[in-house]
Amino acid sequence: MNEEVQFILDTLQEDLDKSIQHLENEFRSIRAGKANPAMLSTVTVDYYGTQTPLNQVANVGTMDAHTITIQPWEKQLISEIEKAILYANLGFNPTNNGESVIINVPALTEERRRELVKQAKAEAENAKVSIRNDRRVALHELKKLDISEDLEKNVAADVQEQINEYTKKIEVLLEEKEKEIMTV
Repeated sequence: MNEEVQFILDTLQEDLDKSIQHLENEFRSIRAGKANPAMLSTVTVDYYGTQTPLNQVANVGTMDAHTITIQPWEKQLISEIEKAILYANLGFNPTNNGESVIINVPALTEERRRELVKQAKAEAENAKVSIRNDRRVALHELKKLDISEDLEKNVAADVQEQINEYTKKIEVLLEEKEKEIMTV
């Protein structure tokens, strides 16, 4: 295979990997009823005028299956951290004990679990759309090349094989997330 074709395939592989990685990150932000520090990964705190990720101004951990603790490195940040968590609109109500911020993660209702499954399915569908777009771009780039029809058909078949493989990965990730969300 010539270098141009290999470049197209390598670019496709990178794009597909990015789609899967993005989906995994989105799934991490969908809480499944258990306390997890990753739930707060999108929270940024006003730290001396700069929006800074929460995990860069405090230790974030779990006390038990339903409690997240945030131990700021500077005590004057406690109120800023509480404001940032409320502003992030994650459905948490933070409290503090003077030294750390405590978040009790409520148990999910059946209705809320179903909503979260719908959200996970929507994210999985977005990932599928993304990989189909990656396929379209790769095939378009392939058509631009001056190669034989046989080589073009073979490479197009390889591209479709990769797309099928990544679609299965997305289905597996979705299945795992659904199971995690629906487990009481």
